[in-house]
Amino acid sequence: MLSHSLRALGVLGAARSVAVRAASSRAHKLVANAEEAVADIKAGSSLAVGGFGICGIPENLIGALAAKPHVNGLTVYSNNAGIDDFGLGLWLRNKQIKRMVASYVGENKLFEQQYLTGELEVELTPQGTLAERLRSGGAGIPAFYTATGVGTSIQVGGFPIKYGKDGKPLIVSEPKEVRTFNGRQYMLVDGIRADYSLIKGWKADTLGNVMFKGTARNFNPDCATAGRTCIVEVEEIVQPGELAPNDIHLPSVYVHRLIKGPSYEKRIERLTLQAVAGAAAEKRSPATMVRDRIVRRAAKEFRNGMYVNLGIGIPTLAANCVAPGITIHLQSENGLLGMGPYPVKGSQDPDLINAGKETVTTLPGSALFSSSQSFAMIRGGHIDLTILGAMEVAGNGDLANWIIPGKMVKGMGGAMDLVAGGSRVVVTMEHTAKSGAPKILRACNLPLTGRGVVNRIITEMAVFDVLPGGRGLELIEVAEGLTVDDVKKATEAPFTVSKNLAVMAQ
Repeated sequence: MLSHSLRALGVLGAARSVAVRAASSRAHKLVANAEEAVADIKAGSSLAVGGFGICGIPENLIGALAAKPHVNGLTVYSNNAGIDDFGLGLWLRNKQIKRMVASYVGENKLFEQQYLTGELEVELTPQGTLAERLRSGGAGIPAFYTATGVGTSIQVGGFPIKYGKDGKPLIVSEPKEVRTFNGRQYMLVDGIRADYSLIKGWKADTLGNVMFKGTARNFNPDCATAGRTCIVEVEEIVQPGELAPNDIHLPSVYVHRLIKGPSYEKRIERLTLQAVAGAAAEKRSPATMVRDRIVRRAAKEFRNGMYVNLGIGIPTLAANCVAPGITIHLQSENGLLGMGPYPVKGSQDPDLINAGKETVTTLPGSALFSSSQSFAMIRGGHIDLTILGAMEVAGNGDLANWIIPGKMVKGMGGAMDLVAGGSRVVVTMEHTAKSGAPKILRACNLPLTGRGVVNRIITEMAVFDVLPGGRGLELIEVAEGLTVDDVKKATEAPFTVSKNLAVMAQ
């Protein structure tokens, strides 16, 4: 018995020794520079990297690892991969990334090219699901159920992760387990733990308490908690007590290494400014007139007090046409509620952008938060209205808007989460493709964003309601100068005509 007890004490003593050594290393978190901070990251490591587009990215840590191209075979968890020559695009250029787990490819041509040619494995994941996977992994939750993506290739499986040189899939996604809760289907997804997390903060104290600035918070807190070793770079380091406890966004317990970045380029991906008073108006081309007609009609969907999420492109423009007396609260999924107008020239802030990576402002009453908090609002049904674009819509409300397999890969971004969140979903798009082919179809040909999720379709020609219970489309408005027959010729899906058919509101 005594020998067993001694052995037990020996094991306990060893464990305590390891814990003391670990605690000792965490007591000294300040590191001289980025090179020292990433020195032990080895080939084959997994990394969770904060940022949204190129806003809030750990520039110096990324650059330090890019200077070590032999550190390759990396698995990277991040919302996107920067741009071709900045951010994670540097690791892509060096071919340091083996697998990219992201929600959005966007305009990164190198990312798209390496995926389509089989140089890069890509696991496309809905943005909100990615944020929650990171948050859950860091919270010790191994998996969770979500309605996002149910019925799409993300759940069914078979989506190409890696292509061969012949263009055929070599690795495809596995199907996800599905269960029904309260009459609705949900799929099981895993939480994420990474070997390292690379984080960009604004200020920190020497203990490792971190503050973020503007929408540069985005994925950073979620990535931070998911890393077994969390490395943070900030613009300013202060002494404990100089940051008010209420102002700390990431507590020190999550942080293992901390550096002060020597400099920051802080590129702006899409500098967007308010029009200058008296400036020449944009020339109204036929395409502009089509767009404006859709935008004006989309703005008629707003009701006073609504919380609204507007997708990239035409939906975003609808905010410029809000009727007098109507107040709406715009939510941007990168972590902003109460989004204001574009800034005036000279006041733009690279740490304040919208989901389209455009520079924006805040308003009195605005709120800022992390990506996981943002999608908790969306998935939880707290947003009243979602307006987004589409490549195709089916007569039953199916939506496709994120990929053309083998040709164009944009990624789903937050769209799958938005259409699964329970808000009213309105699609704005041109009625036909550039070729003249209809985009309102009997069934979508492209991979789906969501099944049966669309409530209303607004085009330059018409407005349709998607009737509940699988009853198809009902034409409720026709653009001035057009007839029902004109709409029929441009629409593949069958539809009924409302007895209260009206001219399209403008």
